[in-house]
Amino acid sequence: QVQLVESGGGLVQAGGSLRLSCAASGRPLSMFHMGWFRQAPGKEREKVAAIPWSDSITYQTDSVKGRFTISRDNAKNTVYLQMNSLRPEDTAVYYCAASRNWPGFENAYWGQGTQVTVSS
Repeated sequence: QVQLVESGGGLVQAGGSLRLSCAASGRPLSMFHMGWFRQAPGKEREKVAAIPWSDSITYQTDSVKGRFTISRDNAKNTVYLQMNSLRPEDTAVYYCAASRNWPGFENAYWGQGTQVTVSS
């Protein structure tokens, strides 16, 4: 079992930045591929960024490339999502996920989510 707790969400103006954190307990994060997903009202959950256990590559969905960066600190058992140049369309609940399946994240452990609201 892995417990994931997200933090760092909030209200920010367009063009601003936020850094989300996902702290894990129960198992070392180094055992898992990690991802950040988001779900906006009325929309399906989408994968925003991901990083494999090997830390060899990172993935970002097209809409956030050049603006969002995912990173992991296995010593702190924490994954981060640095979000810059935020846009109103980035408004969503952001979820952290841990999975042994890449890139599909099947059978993932999920956090409870953190709200990000970007005002125009």
